[in-house]
Amino acid sequence: MPETATFTSYRDVKAKIHTQLLAEMDLESLNKLQEDVACTRVAEAIRELLQRDRTPLTLKEREQLVEEVLHELFGLGPIEPLLEDSSVSDILVNGPDNIYVERKGVLERTDLFFNDAPHLMRIIERIVSRVGRRIDESSPMVDARLADGSRVNAIIPPLALDGPSMSIRRFGGHKLSAESFIANGTMTPQILDLLQACVKGKLNVMVSGGTGAGKTTLLNILSSFIPTNERIITIEDAAELRLNQPHVIRLETRPPNIEGKGAIRQRQLVINALRMRPDRIIVGEVRGEEAVDMLQAMNTGHEGSLTTIHANSARDALTRLETMIAMAELNLPDRAVRQQIASAIHVIVQVSRLPDGSRKIMSVSEVTGMEGPIITTQELFVFERSGFDENNRVVGTFRPTGIRPKIAERLESCGIRFSTDAFSFDSRMGGRR
Repeated sequence: MPETATFTSYRDVKAKIHTQLLAEMDLESLNKLQEDVACTRVAEAIRELLQRDRTPLTLKEREQLVEEVLHELFGLGPIEPLLEDSSVSDILVNGPDNIYVERKGVLERTDLFFNDAPHLMRIIERIVSRVGRRIDESSPMVDARLADGSRVNAIIPPLALDGPSMSIRRFGGHKLSAESFIANGTMTPQILDLLQACVKGKLNVMVSGGTGAGKTTLLNILSSFIPTNERIITIEDAAELRLNQPHVIRLETRPPNIEGKGAIRQRQLVINALRMRPDRIIVGEVRGEEAVDMLQAMNTGHEGSLTTIHANSARDALTRLETMIAMAELNLPDRAVRQQIASAIHVIVQVSRLPDGSRKIMSVSEVTGMEGPIITTQELFVFERSGFDENNRVVGTFRPTGIRPKIAERLESCGIRFSTDAFSFDSRMGGRR
């Protein structure tokens, strides 16, 4: 908030300048210019208006007002500064007066605000219109994305009883690396070596976890291990994955039009991807009947596929897959479904966000097959929590379970070798975090 002008007077001045600008400038012609050129011209016009009206603001306040009006015209209004803050991972707008952010896994309320509900609605409409989607009373919720890949969900009345609400999952320019995961204690070098070997050895890997646990971020890191000479097809509801390989085809679902028709679901994209000669298929998140076609692809030569799933444990992830297959209404026997899952999924990586906001790989499990009617798994690495330190940070230890994985033989047959000493109880795992 400005230091000299009062809250009310500054807000009034900003509204007045904004109104004058809209009245005096031909904004339609500005749309034909490059954005940086248009911003420069509008900024000059705002300064002229302030000078002409002899507005009682300090130089610092004037420049702040110029920046805020530019955000209103070209950006996302009061939350634009949050998008420029690399420490912010989530922006949660609970109506015009309540804006929260998440930093390092911890939520905190900001002093930012929208003028009113219509102001917030204009920003929401600007976001969704840029990606060819719409939001109104007939379609009151929408998934969209920003230019930097950040994922946006918005929901408005009559579904949202307290006014428009918006959630932005940041996915900005700062891309985490595998080394940063090790540095911040999310995993250990031994776990990284195993996962890298699994991806290069074309094993099918599923990342499991809750909302905000870091599934998509880990999926991005795993996908970076795919060789550059392979053709990769990604399938997502809202495009978040960023792959650096040269041969990548990105597919995204489409919602229904105003008549309720024309929707393209993930299952249709998975089926179509099989006709596109993929070496790898990456499904951003499996959540419905597309699980059937994804498992069929994994079992029919499209090995090395990656996906994520919402689940609280590796065992829950397998149960959820069964439920999703049932949604396809194929009336398959339970044993046949489980055999498909057991032969398709090789490794399950469970990730969690802990109470202190940190993300950890809680376990790495391999699917070993069937014993009677049950899918069998075995944990290779686990994170064991032992409490909290004086700073209220979670303390725990990564350790191997002592089991030599069955996938080691398959990886060695592919020419991928890694030390099996890492699976010994006596191995040093990088210890406590």
